[in-house]
Amino acid sequence: MSFELFVALRYLFARRKQAFISLISLISMIGVCVGVMALVIALALMTGLQGELRDKILSSQAHIYVFKNGGIPDYRPEVEKLLTVPGVVGAAPTIFGKALVTAGDAQAFISVKAIDPKLEPSVTAIKDAMRQGSLDALANEPEDEPPAILIGQDLANQLSVHVGDLLTLITPQGTLSPMGMLPRTRRARVGGIYNLGLYEFDSSYGFVSLPFGERLTGMNMVELIQLRVSDIYDAPRIADDIPKRLGSEYVAQDWSDLNQSLFSALGIEKMAISITIGLIVIVAALNIVASLILLVMEKSRDIAILKTMGTAPRRIRTIFILQGLIIGVTGTLVGGLGGLTLCHILDKYRLIKIPADVYQVAYVPFVVLPRDFTIVIISAIAICFAATIYPSRQASRLDPVQALRFE
Repeated sequence: MSFELFVALRYLFARRKQAFISLISLISMIGVCVGVMALVIALALMTGLQGELRDKILSSQAHIYVFKNGGIPDYRPEVEKLLTVPGVVGAAPTIFGKALVTAGDAQAFISVKAIDPKLEPSVTAIKDAMRQGSLDALANEPEDEPPAILIGQDLANQLSVHVGDLLTLITPQGTLSPMGMLPRTRRARVGGIYNLGLYEFDSSYGFVSLPFGERLTGMNMVELIQLRVSDIYDAPRIADDIPKRLGSEYVAQDWSDLNQSLFSALGIEKMAISITIGLIVIVAALNIVASLILLVMEKSRDIAILKTMGTAPRRIRTIFILQGLIIGVTGTLVGGLGGLTLCHILDKYRLIKIPADVYQVAYVPFVVLPRDFTIVIISAIAICFAATIYPSRQASRLDPVQALRFE
């Protein structure tokens, strides 16, 4: 053990006449521990929430939407053409519309999505999300029965319907009559109930076949083509590349553009929370400054004796830097490990439940990224090191003659 570390440990753990300094050192260590733990948990919460929302949104939506000027009368050649774009692994047509759905006395406004049941699983997770019924209900529709519709679990609960029950769909695209435009009414049977895990989709989306969707919306062609890519972070580049490869009549929009406001808000919130909770570490560092200054005042006689015995000012400065770092590093490591452990428990057992209709997810996920954890640990140690600079310099500049004059 080096001389500086030995003296630093003696000053830190040996009994002193002024126990108040020991108490401040302990409070400083606890403050660093709590600050680091809170920062790790806060970053894990925001990272987990961002990741959970992103995964659920991207499993419910396509990664890229492609429009074509003039519409898409025949989507099959367009699907084949778009699948040739590098990075694209799935393509499927769709038509979007709005409708009022009623079942008995219950009613709700929904977004109608007309799909090709054979191609849709290549761009969304609707097939794996089916809880009752099957996606094949849209492909095999008997002529003597109403067309099928797939609805979310939350919408089914709201309407109190099950697979096989009949619904009434009222769309704004109506028929012209002497009384004006009358809404168009269609009957549909519940062919399946899905649970995508995102409240927005599970409570307000209905999937129908393309022919039925054309009749509901009054359109005679596909509205757009959905794409799925191998790397979600490469979607913006692929979206920009589609018009260059296939022609200017194609317009592509990726998932990051569609959800830009949501993820931008989450990113700003993550940064704000990090700065706010990071102030706890800075307050703890100020306690380290106070405890070291008091220690220098208490040990001025010892410092003077060490300097008269030939100890260089650099070594005196190192003693107090090491003492501050011991407090900071211990608090940082304990807080970091405590934060990791707590995040693991909270995420594994899903202890924090939240309303899904407000936050889109049913529980708070905690995900600790190695990069975030490393930044927190390094930043906390750096702040604690900065807190030792002033007291250690004061100790190294202490005049032995003045310190021993009245001893």
